[in-house]
Amino acid sequence: METTNAIMNSGNMPVILAYTGLALMLVLAGIGSAIGVSMGGNATIGALKKNPDAFGSYMLLSALPGTQGLYGFAGFFVINGSGVVTAGMTMLQGVAILAAGVALGFVGLFSAIKQGSVTSNGIAAIGSGNDVFGSTMILAVFPELYAIIAFAATFIISSSIA
Repeated sequence: METTNAIMNSGNMPVILAYTGLALMLVLAGIGSAIGVSMGGNATIGALKKNPDAFGSYMLLSALPGTQGLYGFAGFFVINGSGVVTAGMTMLQGVAILAAGVALGFVGLFSAIKQGSVTSNGIAAIGSGNDVFGSTMILAVFPELYAIIAFAATFIISSSIA
């Protein structure tokens, strides 16, 4: 208990908040991407039974939800590379990084899952013989847009607190 109190009272709280935000950014966006690409992969396995010649289209659509995890990873580097996360950082900087992490993490989580749903339906339709690859790509961009906006907000937060 003394160790916990020493950490909390020693001025390390902003650093703890910042690293918590960075962890949430990485973990939540990564979990969303893992779920999204798994949904696409599962749909691909089913579609291959009906139409094995369209594997290239299936693969591209399956991989698309993986970008949210990359945004979380890039956000980590944008903030961590700015040199702000140090023992001398302010509470406002720690809270700002926590907020960026929560925002990018949760937006990445949900947008990847929803994008996986869109791409899975497109994969199933292609497997059934429908020519919907282009339409599926266009529709799958809509959930992606929100992850891009969250990443841009993370970049703006990082540049404003440096």
